[in-house]
Amino acid sequence: MKKATSTSTGRVRALLERFSPTWGRYQPLSRRSVLRGLLGGGVVSIGLPPLELFFNTSGTAYACGGAIPKRFGLYYWGNGNLPDNWTPTGEGEDWQLSEQLAGLEPVKDVVTVVSGMMVKIPNIEPHWSGTTGLLCGSEPLLDDPKEPRGPTIDQVIAWELGAATLYRSLQTAPHDCDGVSWNGPYSRNPPEADPYAFYERIFGGTFREPGEEGSVDPTWGLRRSALDAVMDDISALKLQLGAADAARLDQHLTGVREIEQRLATLEEDPPNLESCSKPPELTEDFGDVDGRPLIPERNKAMCDMIAMALACDQTRVFGHYLTDPVDDTLFEGTTGGHHDLTHNEPQPQDEVNDITKQIVGHFATLVDSLRSIPELDGTLLDNCAVLGCSEVSEARTHRLDEMPLLIAGNACGALKSGIHYRSVSQENASKVMLTLIRAMDITAGSYGEDDAYTEEGLSAIET
Repeated sequence: MKKATSTSTGRVRALLERFSPTWGRYQPLSRRSVLRGLLGGGVVSIGLPPLELFFNTSGTAYACGGAIPKRFGLYYWGNGNLPDNWTPTGEGEDWQLSEQLAGLEPVKDVVTVVSGMMVKIPNIEPHWSGTTGLLCGSEPLLDDPKEPRGPTIDQVIAWELGAATLYRSLQTAPHDCDGVSWNGPYSRNPPEADPYAFYERIFGGTFREPGEEGSVDPTWGLRRSALDAVMDDISALKLQLGAADAARLDQHLTGVREIEQRLATLEEDPPNLESCSKPPELTEDFGDVDGRPLIPERNKAMCDMIAMALACDQTRVFGHYLTDPVDDTLFEGTTGGHHDLTHNEPQPQDEVNDITKQIVGHFATLVDSLRSIPELDGTLLDNCAVLGCSEVSEARTHRLDEMPLLIAGNACGALKSGIHYRSVSQENASKVMLTLIRAMDITAGSYGEDDAYTEEGLSAIET
């Protein structure tokens, strides 16, 4: 047992719940947070290893969120697809891969394809309306269309799943890009694009394998004490702030709270997860060649590290961003940047078609990395839901119908896997987002705003 912060955490929680409408709504309740109490005026926490009461006689968990948690992932690429070459033939379990989806062949049985959905917001700002419309369910800010009005779906889910882990969420990319993860307006979560830096962050000096004893930096406790003192000053300051400054301070307080949680988590014993092990150190040269990033090699390295970070319960939410909206990356075998080709390559746009096939192949690499790690009587992927998506369908026309949507994993049986669902009525894409949030055992009554608003998930992909 370890003694933790007491009254300051309560003050931070009270401030956040008072001034931040989304914080209280997504405040996590997990097995770890329930096992807390007061002792001698301080808060104590007890970490539990997997116990028999979480399992049935076959060795599987009675429900996810017990011994084995659920995880959520977002795989994103910019510039969409070519819908005529994307949509599979057949529906349900009896479907065939299209030309652009051919790279899913090795993982077809664990991937669901959803086609024909539409982002139901005005397509005012090309690429960015689709980004926020899908990932936030709302239009971007009117005065700054590259900024969302609220958090992206990965951060909505991270509020629930991320409190018990060292990292509330992780963001990665196989080359330099901005990513599309936001806590809210002007609060982006940038991805780590350097495989070596990502390895050091996750598996460096603070990482401990299950059962391994680690050393605790004695200054961590002092840092938490310093944060306690700051909280008193912030509470007094907040009484003097207007609404806009109060909102900015809320965002800052959220970051402070995450620091407190991270410092506390570093002092806890590592989880007893059988598949967790420290990957070998990287030795490859990931530098660009003739101006082209080594996306296949960097993507594979990042995906393997993401999978092990999940297996070791370093995080339960990740975003992996292959490219940004309006991205002009030089893909392998192409004569120009991706976005430029989508607008200027003559029909039938063979190079754009090939790029999309490469993108799907990189998604399959991520799925394979997750599926390669055993967990109980299944795999890590069985306890995940990974959304693959873009911000448009056909980039040349910036279409928001026929949105490309892939879902890997079944979230511990909450989702159907290995099917194709085809919407013939341009259904609201927000239905998919709401289904994914609920698949993470998050109580959510709705998703989106205005025409993108929905209280219904996509029942066709739910079990």
